[in-house]
Amino acid sequence: MNRIEKVMRGVKENNEKAFIPYIMAGDGGLHALPQQITFLEKAGVTAIEIGIPFSDPVADGPVIQAAGIRSLEEGTTLKSVIQTIATVRPIVHIPLIIMTYMNPIIAYGIENFIEDSYNAGIDGLILPDLPVEEEELIAPLTEKYGIEIIRLVTLTSPLDRIREISSKGKGFVYAVTVNGTTGVRQEFDNQVGEYLKRIKSVSTLPVFAGFGISTPLHVEEMTQHCDGVIVGSQIVEFFSKNELSSIEGLIRAAK
Repeated sequence: MNRIEKVMRGVKENNEKAFIPYIMAGDGGLHALPQQITFLEKAGVTAIEIGIPFSDPVADGPVIQAAGIRSLEEGTTLKSVIQTIATVRPIVHIPLIIMTYMNPIIAYGIENFIEDSYNAGIDGLILPDLPVEEEELIAPLTEKYGIEIIRLVTLTSPLDRIREISSKGKGFVYAVTVNGTTGVRQEFDNQVGEYLKRIKSVSTLPVFAGFGISTPLHVEEMTQHCDGVIVGSQIVEFFSKNELSSIEGLIRAAK
């Protein structure tokens, strides 16, 4: 059983709320990545989403874009991130999920990428620019190696499409809670709660809310309507300022 599926079952059976932080690999140097991963596991996160720096990150807001630029300036590559994850995987037990775009994967070689990811102990992929209709580019290989594709739904996704997306895989549905890119926000549209409930009404998978969640209050509010949250820009910012206690405060809000 894939680690993601196993953890999701545990969250459901124990009636828990999940917390998945996003970190930008190589921000501060790749040597920092194992330290960040082990810190987050010890702090009690459910899984970790590891971003790959890319020159055209269409889903990313200014904080993550800036982190990606810093990482690229450090010489970070997709291959070097996978190699670094492989070094820490033996001591980390929670799921590790890569978030990237298709261009770096195609440049790497799709089959080589999936095989290397499997050997490094990567459990899932988030690919914002890969629509369901084009998954055949990669899905046969992810299924072969037992790597989960985590699919996104948005505020504008019709119910039939949400139902189709949530019927695939054994991980979770990533519910984007804003129209636009990632980034810290002060408040959300008052329809977000109904949107999350609507997804849960048709989804066979756990539903996690992401994009814009940046405070303990946001975490508490979102987890009233779904199974967990994904927090990116605020985690990246806290790590860049070494504000580790603030990260722990966000994680505690999901408990």
